[in-house]
Amino acid sequence: MEEKIVMYMHAGSKNHGCEAIVNSLCRMIKEKALLVSYRGWEDEAYSLKDLCSILQEKKIEEKKLLHIWNYLYRKLTGDEESLIRYRYGGVFREKKPPLAISIGGDNYCYDNMLKDLGLANSAFNRRGTKTILLGCSIEPALLENPRIRADLAKYHTIIARESITYEALKKYFGEADAPKLLCYPDPAFTLPKRELPLPEGFEEGNTVGINVSPMVQQEESCPGITLENYVNLIQFIIDHTEFQIALIPHVVWEQNDDRAPIRQLYERFQETGRVVALEDGSCEELKGYIGRCRLFVGARTHATIAAYSSLVPTLVVGYSVKARGIARDLFGREENYVLPVQSLKGPEDLKKGFQWLMEQENVIREHLEKVMPGYQEQALLTGKEVDRLWEEFSQPQKI
Repeated sequence: MEEKIVMYMHAGSKNHGCEAIVNSLCRMIKEKALLVSYRGWEDEAYSLKDLCSILQEKKIEEKKLLHIWNYLYRKLTGDEESLIRYRYGGVFREKKPPLAISIGGDNYCYDNMLKDLGLANSAFNRRGTKTILLGCSIEPALLENPRIRADLAKYHTIIARESITYEALKKYFGEADAPKLLCYPDPAFTLPKRELPLPEGFEEGNTVGINVSPMVQQEESCPGITLENYVNLIQFIIDHTEFQIALIPHVVWEQNDDRAPIRQLYERFQETGRVVALEDGSCEELKGYIGRCRLFVGARTHATIAAYSSLVPTLVVGYSVKARGIARDLFGREENYVLPVQSLKGPEDLKKGFQWLMEQENVIREHLEKVMPGYQEQALLTGKEVDRLWEEFSQPQKI
């Protein structure tokens, strides 16, 4: 395998946020990277196949005897990293890659990913590869865990995508310590859009884009309150405005599919003629639809990033640090711009948040027009940093 930048911890492009990060970063950097993907067939099907080389992770669970052997080997030797070396295949069999990028996003916010994140980081470091955690959001409370801090300390560079994460990291890592800490906006703020023909019922500039996800439903404090709020929001738009409504998915994995709650909402309002449910598409195509909305209400972070970067006034139905941090960096505060799903107590909370968005529409759009060019320039610094580190670490060492 020739020497390449390696991108890893990528779950697959049916999560179009994951796709958007890789797509945007690949367009920023000079070298064509190698993407190690858990679901490489998804990346081939959407927008990444021409932007990077794709290596499908090996799935040891599909090979029963090998699975048993590796389990026994790890028990006897304590070599937990052997599982990562197997999954990543040729990356570890050939000469060491000089630079490996953990495609961060909010990976560190999920308990089921923490072990693999640490093992992969450790395995690359043991091989002599410098690692970067890129475009990440991390809940500050997680940094109280010494094991997580020890893992994060192994990265050469951490690039936080919002200031809440950045300030929390600075609290625990002094300027003289590894890792190097930077704060640049999510690469996906620079994602290009692809504008396909609009479906019937989607009126450009007169449509409210709406995204809902099973993920936020899992975080709600009152069972069923999220969908009830979305129902009341749509009913309000139909009763009190002339807007059309577009229901837009952004993650379509079988076990975590935005189209499930979207289908419920569409069936509820289909007969009004005011609601259209969009099909799946690449991150660029979905941004093309979102960018032609007048207003947007979204649960998925990268659906809202697509809206923000298209200058569409947006209300985020958030559940974690990423939503709050991005809104704070763009607007100076998260109040009114982010409605935490955990705070939904009454059936009309989302409707009230949307009413404020409508009232402030022009002010918000003017603000986005003013700040977004500079914000996107800051996002491009991520690519420049990767290029600089690649040039530094890929050069033959002088004796």
